[in-house]
Amino acid sequence: MDGHLLIYGATGYTGRLIAHRAKEAGLEFTVAGRHAARVAALADELGVPAAVFPIGDDRELRAGLAGAAVVLNAAGPFGRTAEPMMRACVRSGAHYLDTTAEYATFAFAESLGDAATAAGVMLLPGAGWDVVPSDCLAAHTARRVSRPHTLKIGLKLYRGPDPEEAFTGGSMFSRGSLASNGSIGELGALVRADGRITTLPEPTTSLLDYGDGPESSVLLPMGDLVTAWRSTGVPNIEVYFENGRALPVPPSDLAVLPEGPTEQQRALGRSRAAAEVTDRDGTVARSFVDTPTGYGFTQLSTVEIARRVLDGDLKPGFQSPASAYGPELLATIADSRITDL
Repeated sequence: MDGHLLIYGATGYTGRLIAHRAKEAGLEFTVAGRHAARVAALADELGVPAAVFPIGDDRELRAGLAGAAVVLNAAGPFGRTAEPMMRACVRSGAHYLDTTAEYATFAFAESLGDAATAAGVMLLPGAGWDVVPSDCLAAHTARRVSRPHTLKIGLKLYRGPDPEEAFTGGSMFSRGSLASNGSIGELGALVRADGRITTLPEPTTSLLDYGDGPESSVLLPMGDLVTAWRSTGVPNIEVYFENGRALPVPPSDLAVLPEGPTEQQRALGRSRAAAEVTDRDGTVARSFVDTPTGYGFTQLSTVEIARRVLDGDLKPGFQSPASAYGPELLATIADSRITDL
């Protein structure tokens, strides 16, 4: 497809990281957003075109996407931006990527899958840390048994120096991430049972091995309930968050925080995910993935996936990272690896 990459929300914390990486990778792209002065300043800094338009106005949105082959949406909260942007992409024929971790965004993309397929458009939300590592890990681990029946995924966002000390005066998350992810717990104890999303009476806990032995993890309604279903077809899926080590609690007023971790803080520690797949005969396979921490990984993975799509390497319809590119995708993201237990 002729055209270029459009990075929307490029002046936000994650958007700027992605834009700088896209420049380093030699991609042709436009930076876009709602705030004219900020977008113009970033465009001048990078020497790339700028586009300014709101998502809420359908006419302006469609005009803003003109000429874009791929849209990478980094503007959260995605509960506000993803639905109109995806609809506009399907109408305009632009492929859609984003950096969400919000379950509802994945569920909406799945519901729009048939329309996207008919339009020849790929919808691939979650091109960052969640869900690329966990989705590739799920697909890899499911291949290790003959008839995978149950899948447990665990997310361990930080493994390294004491976060209370390492992130003194700030947070390991950007303000945008905290705003986007604040409502995840309000969804309740969602799981996939016999192929259907259902709600348990209350969250459960599980012991999952992230490479250092079993660690207590609590049920959390993440997008993997949708993406792992797409990539593996395993009918019973639960997603957990490792809770053995307390992370800094953000203040109620996010404005008092820095925009996000510094470059030095982004380099601290590692992130991991765990997968446990049980076969219908009771055989259990366990694997974990080790990656750079979230923003560093997201900066690399989003641009790698955008590059592939620009080169015509894609599958129309709703896709997860692993359904589009297989678990082998992970090996192309710097310093990331899967280990079987």
